[in-house]
Amino acid sequence: MLLTTDSESLTVYEALASEVRLGMIRLLQEGERSIKELAEALHISNPMASVHAGKLERAGLISCRSKRIQGATYKFCSLTTHHLQIHLASASAEARKLVEIAVPVGQYTDVEAHPTCGLATSERLIGEYDNPRYFLDPERMNAGILWFAKGFVEYKAPNYLFAHQVMNEVEISMEISSEAPHTRDQWPSDIGFYLNGTWIGQWTSPGDYGDRRGKLTPDWWPSNVNQYGLLKRLRINGHGTFMDGKRISDVRIQDIGWKGEAWIFRMEAKDGGRHGGGLTLFGRGFGNYDQDLLFRVYYD
Repeated sequence: MLLTTDSESLTVYEALASEVRLGMIRLLQEGERSIKELAEALHISNPMASVHAGKLERAGLISCRSKRIQGATYKFCSLTTHHLQIHLASASAEARKLVEIAVPVGQYTDVEAHPTCGLATSERLIGEYDNPRYFLDPERMNAGILWFAKGFVEYKAPNYLFAHQVMNEVEISMEISSEAPHTRDQWPSDIGFYLNGTWIGQWTSPGDYGDRRGKLTPDWWPSNVNQYGLLKRLRINGHGTFMDGKRISDVRIQDIGWKGEAWIFRMEAKDGGRHGGGLTLFGRGFGNYDQDLLFRVYYD
């Protein structure tokens, strides 16, 4: 996870400003723990442990889910990130020039989807479940969620830079998860990323989340399927390619061919290997974050 000195990272700093919550993080580094186990280890009450866990969850540092054990329901927590990187922006860095482009998840320019698969607007399912032909339906331009067990989805973003402007960093943020039959928190998926035809790295999505409804997920959406994802930030600059501040490849921004009127971004989920868990992409009206696929291009 990449942190900066802007207000966007303030929730994380506030969540870390507690000895109890830092203790929780140390315990969760050893593996998933229940609220009861955390409370006992930290010598606090269960309600207080739940409050502290809620602050860590809102900051995106942990995730929580409910489990039924011998007729009782218990809340379990696990870490969602193991690395934090802080970028202390200087005055000159804050003044960097920026172009920002939001691309709705349904406005892809190429796609290959294999069941389980589908897409939906905030009002209804587009076509039928597990029928790839509906990925070509004209209504897909209004989609707020799409998912497939294997395949790829590709987007084009306009290149608004002039010849004399030099790009030094590209950030792409998205809410994303795996795609399991129904949902499974432990369902790893290797997702590859490409820019202008160049492979820039791979990230393993931990799971397909359905332990609770997404904050923005519409009421008509079934409760037993993907509800929300993780907000991830993919960055490529002169030092390499990073996911939330963690290096995923040595591909640098100068290794990409940027000429032309558009930039092409592809996400691919394969069925081979140990982690063939598909892909779900959340846009406005679904999940926990009210955003589409967001491109930020920094230049001099």
